[in-house]
Amino acid sequence: MYRLGIFLALLLTALHLPGQQMNQLDSPCYGIVATSDLVSCLSKANGSSEAAMQSQYDVIKKRLEENEVSQLAQSQELWLQYRDANCSAEKALYGVGAGAQPAYLACMEAMTRQRTKDLKITYAVRLK
Repeated sequence: MYRLGIFLALLLTALHLPGQQMNQLDSPCYGIVATSDLVSCLSKANGSSEAAMQSQYDVIKKRLEENEVSQLAQSQELWLQYRDANCSAEKALYGVGAGAQPAYLACMEAMTRQRTKDLKITYAVRLK
C-alpha cells in the first residue's frame, strides 16, 4: 500500500512537469495535451517568435549609432547563448522522456517572446 501511495504521488507530480512555459496562460499552445500536437504547435510558435525578435532587432539596429550597433550585437549574441543553454538545461531535466522536446521548445519560444518585449523596452528611446 505504501508503494502504491508513493507511485500515485509521483504520477500526480509528473502530470505537472512538462515545461513551465507551456503552463503559462500566455503560452501560444496553452491547453494542448497530445505531445505530437504540442510539439507541432510549439515549433510553429517558436518560429514566429524568432521571426518577431529578428524583425524587432533589425528595426532597432537601423536606428542606432555604429558603436551602439556593436553593443546590441554583442548583447544579442550573449543572450542567444544564455537562452540556448538555459533551454537545454531545462530539456535535460526530462531526460529522454516525452516531455523533453516540448519543454525545450516552450522554453525557447517563451524566452524569445520575452526578449522581443525586452528589446522594445530597452531601446524605446531610439524607437520614437
